[in-house]
Amino acid sequence: AQRLLNSLTAAEKAALAAEQDRASRASADRVQLGNSTPASGRAGAAFSAAQTKIGSPYVYGATGPSSYDCSGLTSWAYAQAGVGIPRTSQAQANAGTRIYSQSQLQVGDLVIFYGDLHHVGLYAGNGQVLHAPRTGTVVRYESINNMPFQFGVRI
Repeated sequence: AQRLLNSLTAAEKAALAAEQDRASRASADRVQLGNSTPASGRAGAAFSAAQTKIGSPYVYGATGPSSYDCSGLTSWAYAQAGVGIPRTSQAQANAGTRIYSQSQLQVGDLVIFYGDLHHVGLYAGNGQVLHAPRTGTVVRYESINNMPFQFGVRI
């Protein structure tokens, strides 16, 4: 991925940066989360903690307090709610009760993506996930449908 990024022209890099900036601003400005209820008091507390980190940069391996990777954000958020969960997305996938139907997800549930379970976020309600997407982005809301959903995990 870094090799590909290094091969971009200055104009392509500027266009990519502008698109990422627009996506991050749009995420914070236009997300309608609806009136979903949290899975539990702990899930609600974890979700509330994660919301305070919107705009924090993604850094691979980071667990806060100023930058995060995907599982670093979710483990940090649950720790703020007094709940210890494993550090990696693959381990978090086995940390609670699996939920295979998106319609059964509740705010604060972990949401696992990709066949190898390498990405995790927090369900935000109304088809949105709060997550730390990847290098070059920030913690933000995004449609759950932008990535291949595998299942949710209720802690």
